[in-house]
Amino acid sequence: MTTGVRRRMGVEERRQQLIGVALELFARRSPDEVSIDEIASAAGISRPLVYHYFPGKLSLYEAALKRAAQDLASRFEEPHEGSLGGRLLRVMRRFFDFVDEHGPGFSALMRGGPAVGSSATNALIDSVRQVAYEQILSHLRVDDPPARLELVVRSWISLVESTALLWLDGRRIPRAELELKLVHDFAALAAVSAAFDEEMTALLRHMLKDEPNDGPFTDLAARLISLAS
Repeated sequence: MTTGVRRRMGVEERRQQLIGVALELFARRSPDEVSIDEIASAAGISRPLVYHYFPGKLSLYEAALKRAAQDLASRFEEPHEGSLGGRLLRVMRRFFDFVDEHGPGFSALMRGGPAVGSSATNALIDSVRQVAYEQILSHLRVDDPPARLELVVRSWISLVESTALLWLDGRRIPRAELELKLVHDFAALAAVSAAFDEEMTALLRHMLKDEPNDGPFTDLAARLISLAS
């Protein structure tokens, strides 16, 4: 008979373990509902030891949020290959993968949770939005966006967030349908702006020039034309 020996973790290794455990629990329930005792039990350590690595639940939540924010930001990274509509659709699929995996934590973050309102939390949320914004501009090949384009992109990012939150309340609309809808929404916002601005018109033409016949932007245009006929 052999006796298992528990390996002693270093400080940083233990911190990363606790962050991972917290993220797993936050993925199933709102952070407000998860106690330090639960986190300690899931990590196989005592409650006082958790406080040895993190001064309180808020600091642990912020650390877990930082890791989640880095993960979420990476979902917006996409190779500059193929049509813009196809790229945005792949981004939306990865974004909703994250929302699906971290539903309660994502909802608590956006609607109000233990760390919401802190400067650290607000900075993390804004950093994800900024990464998304910069990624979209890079795909449009725009370095110095005009005011109307900034409004379109930032409005779309807000729409993506609010759509994800609504979807989490019962998931009444198929996820794939929402992912495609959000790509259509981006094109629609750009088209409305282009109807009143020459600079946006040129940008919209650039967006559509490489769109294949079966692409999401072409599909939207065909549906809109059919409504007018």
